[in-house]
Amino acid sequence: MSFIVEVIQAILIIIAAILIFIAAIGIIRLDSNMDNVFYVRLHLFGVLDVACILASIGLGQYLIALLYLIITPFVAHTISNAYLYSEDKINKSEDKENV
Repeated sequence: MSFIVEVIQAILIIIAAILIFIAAIGIIRLDSNMDNVFYVRLHLFGVLDVACILASIGLGQYLIALLYLIITPFVAHTISNAYLYSEDKINKSEDKENV
C-alpha cells in the first residue's frame, strides 16, 4: 500500500514541476506592451499556485495545501481589485489633465 502512495506522490510532484516550467516560460515570453498584461501575469501565477498545492500534497503536507487552497483565491482577488482601482485613478487623473 505504501508503494502506491509513493507513486501517487511522485506523480503529483512531477505534474507540479511541469506546471511550474510551463508557467515560467509563459511569464518570460509575455510581452509587456499588451493590454491588461497584469491580469495575464496574475493568471500565470495562479497556475503556479496550483502547482504548489499539488507539490504540497505530493510531499504529504495536507494542512499547508488546504490553507494555500483557501487563502490564494482571496489574495489574488484582492491584488487584482487593488490594481483595478489604482488603474482607474491613474486614468481619471490623465483625463482631467487632457480637458
